[in-house]
Amino acid sequence: MSELTLFLLIAVVSIIISSVSQLLLKLSANKTYDTRLAEYANPLVMGGYLLIFVTTVIMVVAYRVIPLSIGPILEALGYVFIAILGFAVLKEKISRKKLLGMALIVVGVIVSTVAL
Repeated sequence: MSELTLFLLIAVVSIIISSVSQLLLKLSANKTYDTRLAEYANPLVMGGYLLIFVTTVIMVVAYRVIPLSIGPILEALGYVFIAILGFAVLKEKISRKKLLGMALIVVGVIVSTVAL
């Protein structure tokens, strides 16, 4: 496994973790709280922001090897992971248009990374 491939995998794992953080924030937003403080200082929100911080650090490390032009392309995978998590955890529906869009994202990422 080349160094570039390893760091591409690290970036994808970071994007998956970021998607989990988005799910935590969505779960928190779906709840009602008694006070404004409880709305922002609860385990779901704090955990979500902690994961976002961790993924930022991971991506900074990954960008030491991954070309900057590939980063935004990989970040598009987040839309796919968030949709999958929304379907699995929140029971959100995935329409045919969303499915087609996700397939186009995946194909685009594959084509872009193979061109490296």
